[in-house]
Amino acid sequence: MSEDAKPHSDRTPDERPRWLDQPRNIDRIYYGLIALCVISVGADFFYAKHVHYAAEDIVGAYGIYSFVSCVVLVLAAKALRKLLKRDEEFYDADD
Repeated sequence: MSEDAKPHSDRTPDERPRWLDQPRNIDRIYYGLIALCVISVGADFFYAKHVHYAAEDIVGAYGIYSFVSCVVLVLAAKALRKLLKRDEEFYDADD
């Protein structure tokens, strides 16, 4: 049996593989997203910007801003988890 056709534990043996079960399709999505990012940053060179702040004039400024914002949100969520985390036995403590 080839690497692409291996049955997964969440499927029945007679169920055919889905399109995301094949690694080459995941690679296609990955490289497709990279191509879309390159195209969207490349589009910055072909239109006139009407900026309000100097930082908006940087090529790919909105992509950089979005990436940094996402990283900050993830790091803030990790820090907030430490404050809000409860023990595994928190709800069973009454017994």
